[in-house]
Parts: sequence; structure tokens; C-alpha cells
Amino acid sequence: MTNTPEGPAPESEPTEPDAQTAEPAPDDALIADGGPMAAAVLDEGTFTSVREPKGEARLPLGDGTWHQLAPQYVWVQLISGGFFFVLALAVALVMSLLFGQWWIWIPAGVALVITAITLVITPRQARAVGYQLRQDDLVFRKGIMWQRVVAVPYGRMQLVDITHGPLDRGFGIAQLKLVTAAASTGVVIPGLRQAAADVLRDTLIDVAETRRTGL
Repeated sequence: MTNTPEGPAPESEPTEPDAQTAEPAPDDALIADGGPMAAAVLDEGTFTSVREPKGEARLPLGDGTWHQLAPQYVWVQLISGGFFFVLALAVALVMSLLFGQWWIWIPAGVALVITAITLVITPRQARAVGYQLRQDDLVFRKGIMWQRVVAVPYGRMQLVDITHGPLDRGFGIAQLKLVTAAASTGVVIPGLRQAAADVLRDTLIDVAETRRTGL
């Protein structure tokens, strides 16, 4: 009689590791009103792999799913940066040729060189930006030479704001800003498709409210 209760016990033990293995991928559970279908919106029309430095001292990507920016973000940055480049060049030419102010080429040259370098590395920088939805926080990373990784606990979020300028609206993208009590932990995620920004905003609001109420 003592063997009968001992028989089912070993069969119930493997079920616990199976439940634990599903926890590292909480995206589907965090996406409100849609599950995996809504989660797919975050990756629709975005870059497919996060770019990272090649050195061994780089910050690791870790486990989990990294969501990235839309390629349209690169075009917005190139257009705005190119406009500033042309404007600075035109001002320098007018000041030097019409008014003989040749000194203008010193600050203008510095601005033109910095802008040109920024335009060249913009596509690479955009591919290095990513965010990850974990069980208790959102992790945001960016940068190749100067890397930054920020973890924002859901319970600390006070405001989720979506903004977009004229160029952003033209390319169908927006930026999402997470505001917390500590200014240093605030995060701005640029280059999100409008649909992805809406889904992410609703998800973060729902999860943050759940964490604050302790449910």
C-alpha cells in the first residue's frame, strides 16, 4: 500500500521545470489583447538582428527577444542631418563670398565634418538599438563604441509618451518615451512604427498598473 502514493510522485516532478522554461520569454504574456499576434506587430518591418561590437569586452546581448527599430528611422535621420549639412554649407558660402567673412569656415568646417560623420554612421547606430520585454522590466540598449544598457522596472514607470515630428509622420514612425521617478533611468525609444508604438504603449501601461497594484 505504501508503493501506490510513491508511484505518481516522480511523474509530477518534471512538470515544474517545463513551466520554468517558459518564463524567460514573457513577451506573449505581456502583450495585451492579442497575445502572439500583437507581439508580432513589434517586429513587423524592423531590422532583423541587433548589431554589437566585436571585442570581447562588449556588453552581452543575453537571452530573450530583442525588438528593433524600423528602417524608416534611418531615412528620417539622413534627411534631417542632410538638411542641416546643406544649410551650414550655404551659410558659410554666403558669408565668405558675399561678405568676405572667411573665418566662418572654421566653425562651419567643424560642424560639416561632425555632421558628415554622423550621417555615415547613422545606419550602423540604428541597427545597434534594441529593447527587450522581460518579466519585471524593459531593457533598452544602444551604441557600438559607447554602449548603454538601461533596465526600467515596470512598477517605476510614471508616464509613457508617444511623439512624432513632421518627418516621422511622413515615414509612419514615432518615438516612445518612458518617464520614471529617476530621470537617469528614463528611456526614449526612437524609430518605432506607429502600430508598434501603440501596442508597446498599451502593454507597458497595463503591466505597470499591474505591478503597482501588486497583482
